[in-house]
Amino acid sequence: MTAPVPGPEAGTEALRERALASLTTARDRTTLLTSCVEEPDLTAQHSPLMSPLVWDLAHIGNQEELWLLRAVGGREAMRPEIDSLYDAFEHPRAARPTLPLLDPGEARAYAAEVRGRVLDLLETTTLDGSRLTEAGFAFGMIAQHEQQHDETMLITHQLRRGPQALTAPAPRRPDPAFTGPAEVLVPGGPFIMGTSTEPWALDNERPAHPREVAPFWIDTAPVTNAAYLAFIEDGGYDDPRWWAPDGWAHLRRHGITAPLFWRRDGGQWLRRHFGATEAVPADEPVLHVCWYEADAYARWAGRRLPTETEWEKAARHDPATGRSRRYPWGDADPAPEHANLGQRHLRPAPAGSYPDGQSPLGVRQLIGDVWEWTASDFLPYPGFTVFPYKEYSEVFFGPEYKVLRGGSFAVDAVACRGTFRNWDYPVRRQIFSGFRTARSARPQES
Repeated sequence: MTAPVPGPEAGTEALRERALASLTTARDRTTLLTSCVEEPDLTAQHSPLMSPLVWDLAHIGNQEELWLLRAVGGREAMRPEIDSLYDAFEHPRAARPTLPLLDPGEARAYAAEVRGRVLDLLETTTLDGSRLTEAGFAFGMIAQHEQQHDETMLITHQLRRGPQALTAPAPRRPDPAFTGPAEVLVPGGPFIMGTSTEPWALDNERPAHPREVAPFWIDTAPVTNAAYLAFIEDGGYDDPRWWAPDGWAHLRRHGITAPLFWRRDGGQWLRRHFGATEAVPADEPVLHVCWYEADAYARWAGRRLPTETEWEKAARHDPATGRSRRYPWGDADPAPEHANLGQRHLRPAPAGSYPDGQSPLGVRQLIGDVWEWTASDFLPYPGFTVFPYKEYSEVFFGPEYKVLRGGSFAVDAVACRGTFRNWDYPVRRQIFSGFRTARSARPQES
């Protein structure tokens, strides 16, 4: 597990330990993801939506060099000639296999050499004084960046054709099985959204600001495969009533009839899952659906997707104190009893799992398991300022992207908080995305 986040009063040594643990956890995972397949699978492009795994590996090292060795340490560039090769904005993913990339051996050696120098730097850097080094922010940013690419590489493993390369134990089933209410009422009123105090929060999570929310109901757990299958069997993919016009056009254009990786075999639905074929598990949260599919299901069910503000209030607001928590369960860092994170498992846990991770109102699995689509476009908060570079958030603001919240089983705790914001195009399905639905409360209910 990632080391706990030290509070504002923490000393330099506690911050160094936190940074070291986070960087080490990320690199161990990167090593697993790039050592479990042979070299041809590292250099191949398994989907035009994704980079070759070897590009991610060298990009991780290059970003670490740029921000830690050069920006923090003031060091000279180790290999300036490769900077443009690993600039994510200069070369789209589909074009990256045509570049003169470092081969797997070179990429590993480069990333390892960068890491060795970074660990030396960590021992001597003063973790205060500048915004980039305050509370070890730059080291935390790079640990988060590597974990985000680890999730991307795990998506590539799911897209890869061939025998199973990764294994992990299944999540424990809830005992006793969850039999609670299907939805929870979130009371109306103000709450504080975002953060101004989380030391490693990224720029789009800031600043903390008040929001007013009308009362609403939200699903206690994410929508399951069984519930989504009812939508399919009721002709949901054949009825334009449920679909946004752009979504309906996308559906027809690409012949989409079910979540990605699903196929019907006689009277049974199967899915491809990390190189294996299995029956679609009825009680797991539905996975690999795009925003349009989530929105269509919600309409079919007589409900809607929650807004990003509603989602965060359901996840963080404590009605007893009026304060916003770091996580649904409180301020403590995630532990295995709270949430399905960090690739401990290669699938979501059954809906209703993790009672120790529920919010004060009883909403479950808001952190981990599946990224949850919201109704909201990705936009800046009032008072947003770019830090440390506009390409992380600012260039993506606008109606082209929809916000996802909560993280998935593929997300590490260092890159997942109650305030963490993810975003993607509404057509994306290769990501570990699911959803839950909401509805506005009627006057007599609130």
